[in-house]
Amino acid sequence: MKTIHDEMALATTHPRASAYTRSARAGMLRAYRAQADDGFTCKRCRNFVSSAVALAGVLNRNHCPYCLWSRHVDLYLPGDRLCACKAPMRPAGLTQKQTRKKYACHRNGELMLIHICTECSGISINRLAADDDPGEVMQVFESSSRLDLSTMSRLAAEEIQLLDMRMRDLVRMQLFGNIQVIQRSG
Repeated sequence: MKTIHDEMALATTHPRASAYTRSARAGMLRAYRAQADDGFTCKRCRNFVSSAVALAGVLNRNHCPYCLWSRHVDLYLPGDRLCACKAPMRPAGLTQKQTRKKYACHRNGELMLIHICTECSGISINRLAADDDPGEVMQVFESSSRLDLSTMSRLAAEEIQLLDMRMRDLVRMQLFGNIQVIQRSG
């Protein structure tokens, strides 16, 4: 009896399989793995983290939605899980996903978390998940203004644009929506 793994292997190694087919099949395999995985316990805050796509909204969950710490697991591509380091990665700041869409607004890219490995100093950029704590994301954004000069230089050298306090309103709007806070007089 053929399993999904047999079908994926055949579809991705067959000489007539196009790059698109291989990519689509690989995506399906990642989704299959994500659904089969129940989750993990955060090494930082010890909370259980669900890997269910329906909750997180992402296929490759590797950071905690409560404390936003991650684990150094991916080496080349999101979800490849090939990194041998496996050390904790601290959330260092936010950036925006760079889009190549012709008519996309430059300032409305998806917010991304910047993680820095506590052991090897590797840098990783991860999508925010639907269940990430927006208050915690805002704290990471605000604390990024206190990053040391060497970290800021490394990010710049890797062409990662750290969002600064001038982007505060944009970050708040993407996290909390376009709501106005009504102050009570009294």
